[in-house]
Amino acid sequence: MYWLTKTAISSARLYWENKLGFFNVVGVTVPTGVSAFPHEIYQAPQSWAEKAYPKLVYYKKHDVGGHFAAWEQPQLFSEDVRATFRTVRAAT
Repeated sequence: MYWLTKTAISSARLYWENKLGFFNVVGVTVPTGVSAFPHEIYQAPQSWAEKAYPKLVYYKKHDVGGHFAAWEQPQLFSEDVRATFRTVRAAT
């Protein structure tokens, strides 16, 4: 698709300019939910998510879905978003 629309270069720019490590997120201090879809570029294991997000309030590993989970599996994705916010609302 990128080649047909001649947007491959601009779509890759984000990755080229980002100097941060892609998977070395640590110390995020806001309540966080993680949905792990099996065909994602990187399916974050729960053990990694717990270390990266000290305030992990929700984690779910799915059997289907990929990088565009909100488009591919909208029902599962929306259920995870709702469950994450439900835990945050209950805590306040």
